[in-house]
Amino acid sequence: MKPWTDRAGKLSPLKAAAFVGTLVPALLLAYYAATGFPSAAPTGGLLGPRPFTAAIHHTGDWAIRFLLLSLAVTPLRRIGQWPKLILIRRMLGVAALCYALGHLVLYFFDQNWNVARVVSEIALRIYLTIGFVALLGLVALGATSTDAAISKLGRNWNRLHKIVYGIGILAALHFFMQSKADVYEPTLMAGFFMLLMFYRLAHWRGLGLTSPWVLIAIAVAAALATVAVEAAWYGLATGVPPGRVLSANLQFSYSIRPAWWILATGLGAAVLGYVRSLGKADAPRGRRVARASA
Repeated sequence: MKPWTDRAGKLSPLKAAAFVGTLVPALLLAYYAATGFPSAAPTGGLLGPRPFTAAIHHTGDWAIRFLLLSLAVTPLRRIGQWPKLILIRRMLGVAALCYALGHLVLYFFDQNWNVARVVSEIALRIYLTIGFVALLGLVALGATSTDAAISKLGRNWNRLHKIVYGIGILAALHFFMQSKADVYEPTLMAGFFMLLMFYRLAHWRGLGLTSPWVLIAIAVAAALATVAVEAAWYGLATGVPPGRVLSANLQFSYSIRPAWWILATGLGAAVLGYVRSLGKADAPRGRRVARASA
């Protein structure tokens, strides 16, 4: 089965679009490299004065983004009532693994392929240790993502693949720790992760993901949790008082804080769920009217 076909061997526009989407970040990186990586210019080309570091960050960023997109498939299927989205979940997960491996390979390259040095860095620097453990988890998931592995593992496959939630936590923590002072994007990624986990928690509790009120409550809870994570990180890492972080979230002079993006995304999902539920309710009514007039 090709990446752009369904199980029947027919072209799947959804899978084809997702496949192209997974390649875009890598193609952009290749373009940046071809136009100045490395570069004798003072700016270092399109990747800046430290092109290898920029490339390492680029692949790492997209690894966690594709991981979150893979986690978003299941709740989005339920909210949007799009069962065919399941066709791209595996592809997005494999993309996360590929970008994470690229992240590691580029780090090796930046260290002149000095294996002993890289191993010692991973062992001695806690944020690298955390990132490497997350990578090992992705490798385990990738190695068991084939149809043969699913058939062989049976129910144990679902148990094994639940480690993706732990991987998400480790990936977010690694992102925070390597970002040091500017944690805007790590906070954003952590917020999206919490939003996705709240959707799962609501489903496990039997609340369902078709009620707009449940979805609105999840959006607000995830936004508040994002503020809490941001305040906690700044408080622990830099000693910034939580009140200053809260004040920053209520100001829009310079930028929109991550919590507002999480709230907007969650409310957008609530609107989507409401619209889709109306469409599903109208469909049976339309069929009954048609039968009555026949």
